[in-house]
Amino acid sequence: MSVAEITDLRRLLKKSSLEYGVVKNTLAKIAAKDTGVSVAAEAFKGPIGVAIGYDDPVLVVKKVLEFSKGNDKLQIKGAVVEGRLCDAREIREIADLPSREVLLSMLAGVLQAPATKMARALNATVVSFAYALDAVSRKKSE
Repeated sequence: MSVAEITDLRRLLKKSSLEYGVVKNTLAKIAAKDTGVSVAAEAFKGPIGVAIGYDDPVLVVKKVLEFSKGNDKLQIKGAVVEGRLCDAREIREIADLPSREVLLSMLAGVLQAPATKMARALNATVVSFAYALDAVSRKKSE
């Protein structure tokens, strides 16, 4: 990739508080040793660029794939997501995931559903009891 293309990629990633750098393979292998990224040491062959995200690992994958759609020179060799080395197919699957906030709200909805159903069931019992009492009182008043 040209310097201008790498600069565009850096700008795109920086908007999302992500980092990108071109690294020497030997230095990358040394830096990765005894870390969560050590599983990727074998992928450090040929020209390598590294995109780093600190909060949301899915966001990094999405942004890099977004850039690669418009630039054929960028080839994704792999990614380390949550300490696991992923190939190109897995990276595309990860990019299809919703954002962290959406996943957390979905989880909250799932956790809240049983309590909501229980509250509705209890409310329905009380309401039907109230209707029954009302019907009995109307019948007696007639």
